[in-house]
Amino acid sequence: MVDVGDKPVVKRVAVARGFIYLAKETIKLIKANQLKKGDVLAVARIAGIQAAKKTSELIPLCHPLAIDVIDLDLQYQQKGLAIEATVRSTGKTGVEMEALTAVSVAALTIYDMCKAVDKKMRIGEIYLWQKSKRSV
Repeated sequence: MVDVGDKPVVKRVAVARGFIYLAKETIKLIKANQLKKGDVLAVARIAGIQAAKKTSELIPLCHPLAIDVIDLDLQYQQKGLAIEATVRSTGKTGVEMEALTAVSVAALTIYDMCKAVDKKMRIGEIYLWQKSKRSV
């Protein structure tokens, strides 16, 4: 791990985005809450938040962080679902990996919940959209 002991404590924000391509019929089933595994958006949101909190357990060289807030937003689009995670923390290291992990696991959760009805789903375009830091 990188030594962050001498770094100043600052407010940090990271926003990651991703997309999961879904069939139109799958989108209709999600909207109508008709999938056997339940409410896809609620479960994906919780999974993404939970994953962000466990990032240092999943990625070997990440520092464990005290996270102030995790917001995970899912938006319907014509070809699937857009996923955006915003993570905020006050600390010595950034929260980019936590935001990226939240988006990735939310997408994987959607995939898992829909795989019985949609064999052509595709997860893509997961990226860090924005990060910032400012003094406390």
